[in-house]
Amino acid sequence: MAQQSSLVGSIGVLFQFPNVGELLKTVGVKVEEVKSSPLKAAPNGFEPTSPEAREALDALVKDSYAWFKGLVKQRRGMDDALLEKVADGRVFTGRQALDLKLVDQLGDEKTAVAWLVEQKGVKKDLPVRDYKLSPRFGDLTFLRTAASVVLDALGLGAIAHQVEQAGVVQAVDRLTLDGMLALWHPVATN
Repeated sequence: MAQQSSLVGSIGVLFQFPNVGELLKTVGVKVEEVKSSPLKAAPNGFEPTSPEAREALDALVKDSYAWFKGLVKQRRGMDDALLEKVADGRVFTGRQALDLKLVDQLGDEKTAVAWLVEQKGVKKDLPVRDYKLSPRFGDLTFLRTAASVVLDALGLGAIAHQVEQAGVVQAVDRLTLDGMLALWHPVATN
């Protein structure tokens, strides 16, 4: 179920990591480590990623992507041609997603609740809860302070002050920056 203007899709696997090595060099910070093997904790964000680590990450992403595409193909009843069309990472509107078999129908929250009652036997008066992200990382004071110092050094004092006072998540909210949230939870089977 999706609304006409919903963003649906983004089928793919992404592994992103910052490399702050040059920034740390600029402020005079050197990270040292002792690890059991060359690929432990790779990538670490403090140095360039080795070719071996990049290869291991690439294998992880490709394997996860193949598994994810298999789930989509099976659960959405797609043939290979349609799967390749929708699994390139792009997003579609709800209207497009309906034609592409990514959703079964268009509707709003009331339509979704009615479907759950009719098709899944959910109680009609079961309360609907809105999901909101709650900050966790931003609550750590030392991270707030570090982020604030870096932003201030970059000439972003106003943002630095907001981060220091409220944390990253709240600071972004206060700047009225919108973002997308992708939620997916697999069925509890192997």
